[in-house]
Amino acid sequence: MTDTQMTVSRRPGHEKRDITLLFAGLMITMLLASLNQTVLSTALPTIVGDLHGVDQMLWVITGFILASTIMMPIYGRLSDQFGRKPLLLFAITVFVVGSVMGALAGDMQALIIARIVQGVGGGGLMILSQAAIADVIPARERGRYMGIMGGVFAFSSVAGPLLGGWFTEGPGWRWVFWISLPLGILAALATIFFLPSIRHSGTDRPRMDYLGMALMAAATASLVLVGTWGGGEYAWTSPTILGLAGTAVLTGALFLLVESRAAAPIIPLHLFRDRNFNLTTVASLCTGVAMFGAISYLPTYLQMTTGLSATVVGLLMVPMMGSMLVSSTVSGQQVTRTGRYKVYPITGSVLLAGSLALLSTLQVGSPIWLVCCYMALMGIGLGMSMQILTLIVQNSFPVREVGTATASTQYFRQVGATLGTAVVGSLFTSRLVQLVADKLPTGTGPEDGAHSLTPELVNGLPDALREVIIQSYNEALIPVFLYMVPLALVAAVVLLFVREKELSTSVEDDVLAESLAEGQILVSSEQR
Repeated sequence: MTDTQMTVSRRPGHEKRDITLLFAGLMITMLLASLNQTVLSTALPTIVGDLHGVDQMLWVITGFILASTIMMPIYGRLSDQFGRKPLLLFAITVFVVGSVMGALAGDMQALIIARIVQGVGGGGLMILSQAAIADVIPARERGRYMGIMGGVFAFSSVAGPLLGGWFTEGPGWRWVFWISLPLGILAALATIFFLPSIRHSGTDRPRMDYLGMALMAAATASLVLVGTWGGGEYAWTSPTILGLAGTAVLTGALFLLVESRAAAPIIPLHLFRDRNFNLTTVASLCTGVAMFGAISYLPTYLQMTTGLSATVVGLLMVPMMGSMLVSSTVSGQQVTRTGRYKVYPITGSVLLAGSLALLSTLQVGSPIWLVCCYMALMGIGLGMSMQILTLIVQNSFPVREVGTATASTQYFRQVGATLGTAVVGSLFTSRLVQLVADKLPTGTGPEDGAHSLTPELVNGLPDALREVIIQSYNEALIPVFLYMVPLALVAAVVLLFVREKELSTSVEDDVLAESLAEGQILVSSEQR
């Protein structure tokens, strides 16, 4: 049996430089996206105060999450049809336009629109960066590159809050958005000059699955709003939440029906016939819930219970992010060296479960160094699993479907992260409000109970009242970590059944590659 395979090859003397420059450009693109998710965390209170929109603060976050989550599978599918390069340039351009709109926003409505525009672009930045690597780097060698990419997330998780605080206290919060402009220009230039133009065969007349896009958008929006609003803005049993949940189920079912008949579905259902795709998608969703559910509220907990400033608490996250960077890089290099990868996400999931169990034992008087050790253990676990899961998915499909497969599994991870953050937040805040109401003597503390508590206000209270509130924070959040341990263990168990397929040693597919920079990439046909 003879197949045609196209192997992207490079002229001697150019390969290392070409890949280095391309990879550097893709890392800038990923930094552009990941910084945006963290830099607002310390600047947002000042932003919404200046724009007189504290009551609309939720939409600054929700607008971006909704737009980016919906766009992920769309970018993945379209990039498989039209190529990564034009889609990545489009995503960068839209993201930068949204950033400029945010920097110039004069009211909350303008800011929310800007964040939605950012989300439309941001949904493609990380997905297309990871898929673009698969176009030019064989799976066997991709491990070390994916590991370094994982380090970008770790870096931005620390640098983002610090930059956000520095801009807010220094030149002004609008620089939180302006910083995207130079990064976006660098990312666009790197994409233009170093990313090869690759378009896959059979796409002379690409078909657009408009109905599938619309149904997926409706289902995703409804599901995200259920997680965001449920237990907070509206009671879980309110008509609004029940209506949104019903809409999510109905549009989700219609989406599956449409995708089963579409000529070019956004999320092809045949992906779910692959065992590794299903297992890693489940593991990614569980890991996303546990990871973001824990990380989102640890800084708040530390601020309240230790009395430290937001900047110092941001620095306390360094052990977790540093260990994530190291474990991601080392595990990626080991995958490239040995070709074995199954053990890393399994071990990482077990370590994540262990770190969550340890965090659930914290007390108000626990030393800070112990908290940092537990967070470092979590970082090691996350670093060993997150990027390797993406590699497993990419290795399960031909290059012509890498964008779609990568985007699909990342889509479910993002939905899991959103739901994890929302559900943990709902459990935490509802328990906190009840505990504070039960423990504070009548007539003491803030008039609205826990709703207006800030670190500064708590630190200024008399010792007796402060201890009650700190203890309430501990009792409200710490047990929730224990609830997430089974999710990490489920991820570990399902990954035991992953088939460790041999990693490809060449970039093989029916691709047509143009030059990486004039004459630097050739395409050769071989017999297999």
